[in-house]
Amino acid sequence: QGQLVESGGGLVQPGGSLRLSCEASGLYYSIGWFRQVPGKEREGVACRIDSEYATYYADSVKGRFTISRDTAKNTLDLIMNSLKPEDTAVYYCAAKQTYGTRWCETDAMDYWGLGTAVTIFS
Repeated sequence: QGQLVESGGGLVQPGGSLRLSCEASGLYYSIGWFRQVPGKEREGVACRIDSEYATYYADSVKGRFTISRDTAKNTLDLIMNSLKPEDTAVYYCAAKQTYGTRWCETDAMDYWGLGTAVTIFS
């Protein structure tokens, strides 16, 4: 419980696709992906509550990113399409242990991975 390990980051050209994966064993209330650019605050990108079939996407990624949970494999994927230079960031997997009305906000999450870097370049 609480161990989150990201993988799948890398370099890709604008318009390309990338799939991030988080090994996330254990049970959580909510789990999701966040990203951070140097000098800016970490922001929620996409989260989900498995027990409530609820998902959240930041406006900037709606229609382009998809969050996917495989509880049998204990993984959480972020499928990113139509990537833009502004998607460049370090992406973190994070989880919230217990119920809360704020379930995809940086300061509400209990566990964090170390992050994986995504760079979109021309």
